[in-house]
Amino acid sequence: MSPFITGIIGIALTLVLLLLGVPIGISMALVGFVGFAFIVNMNAAFSVISTVPYELISNYDWLVLPLFLLMGTVLFHAGLGSALFKMAYRIFGRLPGGLAIAALGSCAIFAAVSASSIATAATIGTPAIPEMRRYKYDSALATGCIAAGGTLGFLIPPSTILIIYGILTETSIVKLFVAGIVPGIILALMFMATVYFHVRLRPSLAPAGQGSTLKEKLTATGECAEVLVLIILVMGGLIIGWFTPTEAGGVAAAGAILLSLVRKRLNMKSLTNSVVDAVKSTGMIFLCAIGAFIMVPFIAVSTIPMELANYIISLGVSPTMAILFMVVLYFILGCFIDTMAMVLLTVPIFFPLIKMLGFDPLWFGILIALLVEMAMISPPIGMNVYVIAGVAKDVPMETIFKGILPFVLTMFLFIILIIVFPQIVLFLPRLMS
Repeated sequence: MSPFITGIIGIALTLVLLLLGVPIGISMALVGFVGFAFIVNMNAAFSVISTVPYELISNYDWLVLPLFLLMGTVLFHAGLGSALFKMAYRIFGRLPGGLAIAALGSCAIFAAVSASSIATAATIGTPAIPEMRRYKYDSALATGCIAAGGTLGFLIPPSTILIIYGILTETSIVKLFVAGIVPGIILALMFMATVYFHVRLRPSLAPAGQGSTLKEKLTATGECAEVLVLIILVMGGLIIGWFTPTEAGGVAAAGAILLSLVRKRLNMKSLTNSVVDAVKSTGMIFLCAIGAFIMVPFIAVSTIPMELANYIISLGVSPTMAILFMVVLYFILGCFIDTMAMVLLTVPIFFPLIKMLGFDPLWFGILIALLVEMAMISPPIGMNVYVIAGVAKDVPMETIFKGILPFVLTMFLFIILIIVFPQIVLFLPRLMS
């Protein structure tokens, strides 16, 4: 059996294991080990599984992940969601659909201090959805906007997906973070515009909002000053070059703890819960990463990336058509497998092709983050939908998916936009250079 056929069978078997409920990391490690042993030899396969876990866990670059996760869990347990939502409502409340727009603004801000899409949706959804329903907002709009807004946690830095992509492809995490700033802001604004025009066309979806005085706006802003300070400190320090991503993660985690303690938003119990949650998330991601790095050598010796690249080039299709094919494939995969598995399984295959076609790795990283965002709200797996269903327990799942549809279309539009105008992603990192 040729290495290529072996590789195809290995990928198919991995997908079957995932659909059967086998943990992502174990599925990829098992297939990677057996496949590498079949193509090369058993001694080489044992060498891979004996070195990969230690090399990954002892790699200083991976420390950035638990540090940013800790910052997010601390701010989550500190109850910053309500303060952020109140501030955003004071600013956007007068607009049609003001509460929904405020919820999206809150998601964008919390995404800038959280590496998790799920944490963003849960943190903002907890105060925002009951408030919107109290004001008689349409249930689909109320839940759909939070589920979509939560996905900004994967695009606006710090982002778990961008960190993992950067390590997998040896792309600068700092530049990936910087590349995600402008697209994250634009997509957040597009989500807000989606709500605004949706409500303007159908006023029955949401009542008119209330205005706020300047004093009320300033007071609400002061209540979440620690979040704004952390955003400016961490992202500003990265852009200016004061510290590396790992150092930025340390500053972010320590700053979140200190500021929350000073503001008396955190006690020993909530701090302990924050650490436990961060450790659990880190353990899950590290297990997935270990499985992926065991599978990467198998993918390499199977020659799948090279054969795929040669096949696409032989077809004579344009690079843009190749990208559109990948977008469709990611959309289909996102409906059936976990987002982390999707990234870890596909990036080692597609990244060599991307480089051969002449695309910028930074641009492709942001595209991957957007496609993962879409998968987070795509039926039937979309994890953010299940998070929101847990917050609004009496809202049927089909209602939430109905509310998500306009935001999925907005994401598609934005993906087309960055494919046509890659400068949206690249101009800020190039300014750094």
